[in-house]
Amino acid sequence: MNPVVSAAKSKALLKSFFGFDDFKGNQAEVVVSILAGHDTFVMMPTGGGKSLCYQLPALQLDGLAIVVSPLIALMKNQVDAIRSFAAEDGIAHVWNSSLTKREMVQVRHDLASGHTKLLYMAPESLNKEENIAFLKELPISFYAIDEAHCISEWGHDFRPEYRQLRQAIQAIQRRPIMALTATATPKVMSDILKNLDIHDAATFTTSFNRSNLFYCVQPKTNVEKDMIRLLREHEGKSAIVYCLSRQKVEEIALLLQLNGISSLPYHAGLDSGSRSRHQDAFLQEDVHVIVATIAFGMGIDKPDVRLVIHHDIPKSLESYYQETGRAGRDGGEGVCVTYYSEKDIEKLDKFLARKPVAEQEIGRQLLQEARGYALTATCRRQYLLHYFGEHYPSKNCGACDNCQGNPSDYDATTAAHLILDTVLAGKDNFRTQQVVNTLIGMETAVLKTFGARDLEQWAAGKDHSDGYWTDLVRQVILQGMLIKDIERYGILKLTELGQAFRTSDDVFRARAYRAMADDPVDLGAVKRGAALDPELFGLLKNLNRQLAKQRGIPPYALFSEAALQEMASSYPITEDELKVIPGVGEAKANRFGTSMIQAIAHHVDVHQIERPDDFTIRSAGQKGSLKVYIIQSTDRRMTLEEIAKSKKIQEEELLREMELIVQSGTRIALDYIIEDRLDEDSIEEIMDYFSEESDTGDIEEAFKDFDGAYTEEELRLVRLKFLCGVV
Repeated sequence: MNPVVSAAKSKALLKSFFGFDDFKGNQAEVVVSILAGHDTFVMMPTGGGKSLCYQLPALQLDGLAIVVSPLIALMKNQVDAIRSFAAEDGIAHVWNSSLTKREMVQVRHDLASGHTKLLYMAPESLNKEENIAFLKELPISFYAIDEAHCISEWGHDFRPEYRQLRQAIQAIQRRPIMALTATATPKVMSDILKNLDIHDAATFTTSFNRSNLFYCVQPKTNVEKDMIRLLREHEGKSAIVYCLSRQKVEEIALLLQLNGISSLPYHAGLDSGSRSRHQDAFLQEDVHVIVATIAFGMGIDKPDVRLVIHHDIPKSLESYYQETGRAGRDGGEGVCVTYYSEKDIEKLDKFLARKPVAEQEIGRQLLQEARGYALTATCRRQYLLHYFGEHYPSKNCGACDNCQGNPSDYDATTAAHLILDTVLAGKDNFRTQQVVNTLIGMETAVLKTFGARDLEQWAAGKDHSDGYWTDLVRQVILQGMLIKDIERYGILKLTELGQAFRTSDDVFRARAYRAMADDPVDLGAVKRGAALDPELFGLLKNLNRQLAKQRGIPPYALFSEAALQEMASSYPITEDELKVIPGVGEAKANRFGTSMIQAIAHHVDVHQIERPDDFTIRSAGQKGSLKVYIIQSTDRRMTLEEIAKSKKIQEEELLREMELIVQSGTRIALDYIIEDRLDEDSIEEIMDYFSEESDTGDIEEAFKDFDGAYTEEELRLVRLKFLCGVV
């Protein structure tokens, strides 16, 4: 096919079908390559337009293009998008186990009739013998392997099923293969080409630099409070919060909800219907924040995500790059904040211990690269691009936390020479840690084997910390004087540039090392707010009594004493500040908060009080997942006994948790439990008591007043019902 003609036809189709005037980056060259029948490798960052690289030629060529993708959600999104441009739905299909019999019949019919140009399949589906037998009878135009890094054990999302794709393709019929990925180191790229047997593939790479993204790493102290502050600063903008565990996802999603931030969880433990609903709610902007595991990472085509937060350090820089790549895909602002704790690294390292030795070695090297990124004093953009084999010419990008302001540097020529000499002395046996340990004089079993004590460099750098030397090694690597031998799990070797530097008079200037504070604080142990203001507390207590009387409810049902104490400590003067007070919530703040806010603001003004900078966040506590489970379980009408038993807790503890939930402003569906224990008259009698006779809502007092006619549990349940009605 004439490349000039095919390019012109492709551009015309780009306009007529997709509505775009021109290609982005090297899309046109990629399309021409596959049209010409060449195996093609495409490495293009998230948001670069990879999907169009195979969608457009699929429409132009005779036959069926098979697209292999790892996620059903991704496939569905792309099929829906293609169908929105086409006259018939049959132009694209998903083929997987979730299809009904009727849907499968329709897919097979459209495939056999030649109506379908794009067929999306998971690798598991393509590898099935019965599917291979069916596809052998169809004319195939080419294969597109999306998220191709899944082939490599060095990739961040390795899937064994991807390793079998070459055999499946050969069994169907060998046609041109297009492999596409947004994250691939040179090692991963080599693995992809080798495994798919496309050694001579036309290769197209796009710069990994996302100039519109701001990168920042913060120590993991007061992380929840920091996140809430950050999300409020980006209020109304789309954000993704990544967590490593499902439990943490649920906890953080609940925490954000409790603090007035619209959010939903997303992880593989949710049923498919919930995942789909939560994803759609985020895409449709019914909620602005999605809290997710990496299950949400691939294929989410939302161009205006403005904030990506990593609650936990990712397992690899590939994961980090892809997940941060969800921000600013439209070219607009994108802020990427990661919270780092050494304890998280230790935890991830322990997980690796359960895996085979080879996987442990790979996993630890990937993890150490992520750790290095978090702790580096150098430009984070430079570090990230270097990892993917790309040179970034500047030492100061101006768009990361390390490059903000005017970061200082110093003459580190002598220290750099010492590092290079130590690597040479180690005779290509030392990784970064061995070099550092040699310089500070810390003997390990490995160094003992190599006789490091006898080296001239032994303890030559003992006046500096291991952190100082580790960071300086990273900077020497970034300047191209050392390389890591990937095949030997990170063994350091001198480059020609490094050899030349040892005998030159060149000066090596290094970015000043700064140790990251890493002393995680237990939020549950942090004292809320400042010291109690007794004058304000008395004022608020009287006001609460007046407001409650006006509304015909007892004072405790409006604002609890604990809530009033918190107000008298943190001085909230806006509705947003008030609703994060424990026991207030959005509903109470909206309905009853104006008078409280005005009274507090007046008191602050009259007494010229300097308010605390940080407001208390409403915490889901250490049992955030339990609270989510309780709410979901009562919605499913489970008994107290069933809920308590499933969570291996006593019913007394369960009731306490329920009380905390309601005090935080969240309703719980309890009618079915109460009505199973008490008749209508009894419920009404207890409700009237808590509404009209009790000023405190005290259960012991109620038990005495009813002379033991009802159990404490029954009284607590009805009190919960009463309080839910006030929320």
